[in-house]
Amino acid sequence: MSDTNVRRFQRARDEEEQEEDEQSETLVCPECSGSVATDTEHGETVCEDCGLVIEEGEIDRGPEWRAFDAAEKDEKSRVGAPTTNMMHDKGLSTNIGWQDKDAYGNQLSNRQRQKMQRLRTWNERFRTRDSKERNLKQALGEIDRMASALGLPDNVRETSSVIYRRALDENLLPGRSIEGVATASLYAAARQAGTPRSLDEITQVSRVEKDEIARTYRYVVRELGLEVAPADPESYVPRFASDLDLSDEAERRARQLLKSAKEQGIHSGKSPVGLAAAAVYAASLLTNEKVTQSDVSEVANISEVTIRNRYHELLEAEDGITT
Repeated sequence: MSDTNVRRFQRARDEEEQEEDEQSETLVCPECSGSVATDTEHGETVCEDCGLVIEEGEIDRGPEWRAFDAAEKDEKSRVGAPTTNMMHDKGLSTNIGWQDKDAYGNQLSNRQRQKMQRLRTWNERFRTRDSKERNLKQALGEIDRMASALGLPDNVRETSSVIYRRALDENLLPGRSIEGVATASLYAAARQAGTPRSLDEITQVSRVEKDEIARTYRYVVRELGLEVAPADPESYVPRFASDLDLSDEAERRARQLLKSAKEQGIHSGKSPVGLAAAAVYAASLLTNEKVTQSDVSEVANISEVTIRNRYHELLEAEDGITT
């Protein structure tokens, strides 16, 4: 069902409910002019004063089942999934399951399986009727694949899908690959959500080169006017500390080192990933936890030389503040 049909259906239903509410407000008993009430259990409209049944056989628009707690109500509910920008049709179309079984779990005959396969084929063709929908389907599939590989939450996937839709609507794709714009959208969304991933990490799961991702990212941010703040080194610390199984005390010390570096101004022009990795390594030494530069380098995907250089700078900044 398209968005227009959904809105039309919802509008008609709202108008019908409004008319029913107006009728119930103005309706009075024809015998005693008393107030009336609707008995939903028996489907009747009765007078509260004299008990006269004014209407009967009303339509019950509620569910036919009963639920005695919230968990049972959610379990019995048969509504579909909410609309989402992570699907090219926003989740409003019908999907035909891949199982070749009927409603009772019995296997379909050979003729019925062939018929269901033809229905799936035509259903897929109708879901992607034009090039724009095919483009969206491919791009959103790429975004979901990369987000899963990077461990990004659903809100980042939703935001990146919206960014890609905007780029497609504003005709930013000609001359650029679908994978490149999809990767740039995911990179921008991750930074906006405060869960950034480094460009090297994005490149590892993408099907395009690092230079193309950076170039496309700058173009998309500029053309769409996206507000993307510079990456904060502290936003990388929780993930690095978690991957290295460090304690909360080590994570807290790493944040303190980065704050000292900001106060001294040495973070300017430095890679936030390198600073975060060096802070985590320095904090592990200060808290007597055994972590090698090689371990931090593997987790942060940067060289050990960068960690050593930033590590000394962070300790010098810490000493400058304490002295």
